[in-house]
Amino acid sequence: MKHGLITVAAAVPAVKVADVEYNVLEIEKLIANADGQGVELICFPELAITGYSCQDLFKGQLLLSKAEEGLMTLLDFTRKLNIICVVGMPVQADGLLLNCAAVIQSGSILGIVPKTYLPNYNEFYEKRWFASSQDLNPTEIYLAGNPVLLSAAPKVFQTSGGVKFGVEICEDVWAPIPPSNNLTMAGADIILNCSASDEVIGKHQYLRSLLAQQSARTISGYVYASCGFGESTQDVVYGGNAMIFENGHLLVEGERYSFQPQLQISQIDVERLRTERHTNSTFINAQRESKAVVIICKPVELAEFQMLRPVDPHPFIPKDEEMVTTCEEILNIQTIGLAKRLTHTNCEHVVIGISGGLDSTLALLVCVRTFDKLGLDRKGIVGVTMPGFGTTDRTHDNATSLMQTLGISQMEISIAKAVTQHFEEIGHDINKHDTTYENAQARERTQILMDLANQLNAMVVGTGDLSELALGWATYNGDHMSMYGVNAGVPKTLIQYLIRFIATQPQFKAQKETLLDIVDTPISPELTPADAEGNIKQKTEDLVGPYELHDFFLYYFLRFGFRPSKIFFLACHAFGEKYDKGTIKKWLTTFCRRFFSQQFKRSCLPDGPKVGSVSLSPRGDWRMPSDATSTLWMKECEAL
Repeated sequence: MKHGLITVAAAVPAVKVADVEYNVLEIEKLIANADGQGVELICFPELAITGYSCQDLFKGQLLLSKAEEGLMTLLDFTRKLNIICVVGMPVQADGLLLNCAAVIQSGSILGIVPKTYLPNYNEFYEKRWFASSQDLNPTEIYLAGNPVLLSAAPKVFQTSGGVKFGVEICEDVWAPIPPSNNLTMAGADIILNCSASDEVIGKHQYLRSLLAQQSARTISGYVYASCGFGESTQDVVYGGNAMIFENGHLLVEGERYSFQPQLQISQIDVERLRTERHTNSTFINAQRESKAVVIICKPVELAEFQMLRPVDPHPFIPKDEEMVTTCEEILNIQTIGLAKRLTHTNCEHVVIGISGGLDSTLALLVCVRTFDKLGLDRKGIVGVTMPGFGTTDRTHDNATSLMQTLGISQMEISIAKAVTQHFEEIGHDINKHDTTYENAQARERTQILMDLANQLNAMVVGTGDLSELALGWATYNGDHMSMYGVNAGVPKTLIQYLIRFIATQPQFKAQKETLLDIVDTPISPELTPADAEGNIKQKTEDLVGPYELHDFFLYYFLRFGFRPSKIFFLACHAFGEKYDKGTIKKWLTTFCRRFFSQQFKRSCLPDGPKVGSVSLSPRGDWRMPSDATSTLWMKECEAL
């Protein structure tokens, strides 16, 4: 395991019913292939050594003794390998025949896990041949020349890297209380399922849903391997399912009905799972009574780590198949949040500063949706443009066009005269474009909005977003302040996406051109004068770095508590073709420095709705002292 990631595989070998030698040879091929790709943990199907569909052949001693010889062959084959293999086979003990999974590593049997829940319906009469683990008294047997304690006790295996895993077999996961419940409560990070599941109409989707739900419910990784081509098709067909899940998300899935062996490899982020668990009080409470025997695997020296799983560079942005539903959900959360605040205060007017930028555009669109939903006149929305020293024609024209076509009330109040007078009063040189020069403008705008709200019996709707809050890219008691911040839970990359989505909706046909131009406009607070051609000179991303990087850093820092070295590793993998390592390190260092130094602004945020899994509300998801030191994080950034 490296960076908290362990490489796992679900394997579906070619099989011939009751041909142990052939089956073992095919299993060895997949083990060798997986070991060569750095796999640490591999799962094979149920009864893979003999084939699942042997039926009454399981009653004969020849097949059972050959199965044991097959295990001996596998032990010898793996003697010089580090990979941990979980292989299905029949095992005899005290007059019982058990459907088991053998956990083997480097020539040794780490443990034997017997199946608990045996199907006894339709074409599956396992109770005709096998006993349940519940029928087993603890007993020591010799298996493939090795002493093995065989019992029904839950077993959790621990790798030398500290990863814990458990095993269940096929029908076990379909039970009302699967063994994996107890195994994960006892500390297993990953569950491996050796399975043999036939295909009938509708079953596959149900199976995927079942496994996704089980991995989500137990906050675990789940590796599922089911037998495929080569099993008997006398009455049913086996599709060869190979799937790997992580906390409800399907990481990789094999091709069903393939005539060829399959090896599906992915990486499970154990560190991420553990973060989820220790922040989930329900999981913590549930695990109090869970116990299991812990079996320590052999120490290994792993090959050089290679990242195999994809890393989404834009974790906040919904995938195409989820786009419409997710965008509507976000807008509904923002709309309902503002609607409740307006009805609670008996307020029918809002004041909002409109700059022609992303944040104020989304906030305005939310206000329009809210007023329409409440049946209020859009004229109760007072949009205020406040041109200053850096306002460009492009943003100003977009702001006025948007307000006109949306049918809201418009006001324009220049801040130039008031700010110039303020500079004279405090003795500041107007040609000195420093923090005072910029923040005075932001605070003047906020003062205007607040005073207008008092005058109109209205509420100031804030426009600042989650990304700006993370970086502290807001003027304290300037644009930092409002009476309700509708964008507080929405990061910058998602705002761009939402506005593009809204622009495609038929009801915003009149605003489409303006909305798309707003998305394409460079992000800027426009607090310093434009260039000679009247274009935006002060570009935020030139100063603090690309928002897509900062949103990526924010997601993994806040959502999973990852350290800078892991965030850097993931970012290099996600953005490797767009940003070099030096650039990623530079902006990650900036993120860590600013995130700590700007906490004081987040400690007194206005109310605003959470829309996703990440929030910086001091009353909700993120509580941090304003004077916390960043030393540990900065040192790790420097060492990258």
